[in-house]
Amino acid sequence: MTLLPFTEETIVRAAETLRRGGVVIVPTETVYGVACHPDFPEALERIRKMKGRERDKPFQLLAADAAAVWADGAARSPAAERAAEQWPGALTLVLPTAKGHTEGYRVPDLPLLRRLIALCGGLLRCTSVNLSGEPPAKDAREAVAALGDAVDLTLDGGPSRLGVASTVAALGADGAVTILRQGAVHLTKD
Repeated sequence: MTLLPFTEETIVRAAETLRRGGVVIVPTETVYGVACHPDFPEALERIRKMKGRERDKPFQLLAADAAAVWADGAARSPAAERAAEQWPGALTLVLPTAKGHTEGYRVPDLPLLRRLIALCGGLLRCTSVNLSGEPPAKDAREAVAALGDAVDLTLDGGPSRLGVASTVAALGADGAVTILRQGAVHLTKD
């Protein structure tokens, strides 16, 4: 495992690692995440095993911007576009997709992370850095303690600004909002 500062130069190395099927710990404004490229299911399985995560728990997609979300086939309803106005930020939107299932998408409020995601094609699979059932890592030291030896690269961006996981809200085809997890963004159903 390699620990690097989170800079313009190191995101290029991280992007190369991810595009080759590697696993990278990244800082976000909420908590630290462990990410892989969505084209490598074996990398996702590697993350699942290192965390001890059950198969029925999905991994969100971090997006470089809302355009990457719509390009991935997320349903672009007026309600979804209104909800996406919260981006970039600590809101994960679970949206119906053209693929016939739902996906959780988030555009993080960390410009350097969005640039890394863009270097990888616009989307990364990601989940919090922790063993399942344990609190998420809020800085690189905690991230390395939790999963450091199991990943290819860790980017140290200092302490997470918010230190609380994102709020997760499901948006139905009819625009109805269901709050699945209250987190850093306070949402109500109106």
